Amino acid sequence: MVQAGLVLEGGGMKGIYTAGVLDFFLDKGLEFPAVYGVSAGACHMASFLSKQRGRALDISIDYLDSRRYCSAESLLTSGDLFNVDMCYHLIPEYLYPYDYDAFNRYPGEAYSVVTNIATGEPEYLRIQDMKTQIDFLRASASLPLVSRTVKIDGKPYLDGGISDSIPLRRSIEDGHAKNVVIMTKEEGYVRKPADPAQLALIKVRYLKYPKVYELMQERHIHYNETLRFIEEKKAAGQAFVIRPKKAGNVNRIERDKEKMRALYEEGYRDAEDSFEQLLAFLAD
Repeated sequence: MVQAGLVLEGGGMKGIYTAGVLDFFLDKGLEFPAVYGVSAGACHMASFLSKQRGRALDISIDYLDSRRYCSAESLLTSGDLFNVDMCYHLIPEYLYPYDYDAFNRYPGEAYSVVTNIATGEPEYLRIQDMKTQIDFLRASASLPLVSRTVKIDGKPYLDGGISDSIPLRRSIEDGHAKNVVIMTKEEGYVRKPADPAQLALIKVRYLKYPKVYELMQERHIHYNETLRFIEEKKAAGQAFVIRPKKAGNVNRIERDKEKMRALYEEGYRDAEDSFEQLLAFLAD
């Protein structure tokens, strides 16, 4: 068990980069005392903590041709672009069984980052039983406009990336002096303001929860400030970052399996190339 927190950014299907990094970590036997996953990062965190190497990649590409997995039909008929029954029940329980026992043996803490859309605040839901708390992952990955609001204990939640895209601050607050941060945006990336048309739709869709509009309107400001914070922690020797070196051609919603596989391999290769530096960072 290394003495560092692990922070996993989201990014839709760009998150397959993270899956590649995590599979390299599995190959090297790296374990972390706490993992903070956001959206796609939370989903890939699940396979990492059950030590099912390759599972995140297989699930991400094997069902792309199925309308039951991700489709406009699913969005129109169920309210979710990614079909909830297939993604959170059929796949983990039958098609590609999740190793719940292995997850239960994980000695650390796993957090799924979600946004409480009533308060506008991020929450860090600790997953202790993956089967009964699978909605913690679902909430973290429920994107505005293309997902239903997820209710947990009566509270309304959506995508954790709305309020805390890269929860490095939270990991530090929890006592982790060192952190490994896996990002899906390339070096030099700067988030731009949200599209006005999208903001207009969000304002109408979430009239009952105006915090969603406020968060999306200011998301680029908070995200870019977080990037500056990460750079400060890197310079101070408190954060080690693995991220793509250049912009890729994988979209947030991607259908091309070869593009997905290539990005996964890029993540694995980047982790491999930086492994000696990572060991030095952890040992310092």
